[in-house]
Amino acid sequence: MNGEINMAFVAIYTVGRLKHPYEHPASREFFEVGYEVIRQAAKSGHLIEEFSPNGVPFPEEAIKGEGVPILTLTVWKSLQSLYRFTYSGQHKQAIRDRNKWIEPHQEKQPTYVVWWTEKVKDVSWEEAFKRYNYYIQHGPSPFAFDYKHAFDEVGETFLVK
Repeated sequence: MNGEINMAFVAIYTVGRLKHPYEHPASREFFEVGYEVIRQAAKSGHLIEEFSPNGVPFPEEAIKGEGVPILTLTVWKSLQSLYRFTYSGQHKQAIRDRNKWIEPHQEKQPTYVVWWTEKVKDVSWEEAFKRYNYYIQHGPSPFAFDYKHAFDEVGETFLVK
């Protein structure tokens, strides 16, 4: 490293399954809340990119369960800004309400995985599935981690708050 500032971004892939069919009032509420949460994220100035799950070939083994898979993939300016967004405002409330909408997740099936990236264009659904599977097999590492076992952009353990 020649003293240059390395601008790194953080990507988060989240995964869950709807408890009820799309048409169900609870599912409709989930999508309304989700839309509002993404609007707030965009307004925060910290969300850099949101990837559409439409038409993504979803690996069946990635998450066990019956319901419709709900996937998100977003890129953020920093781990702190992502973490703060996750546990504040409407998103915090949505996490509290999650059991109304989303099936309880299986042991060893994390609901999300986070990683660092230097370029937004390196982030993709394929990459997200790879990181998620790596996390399931190896646990948290600088390659794929969660908030409780976080790493900074150079791979040092990091306390997120």
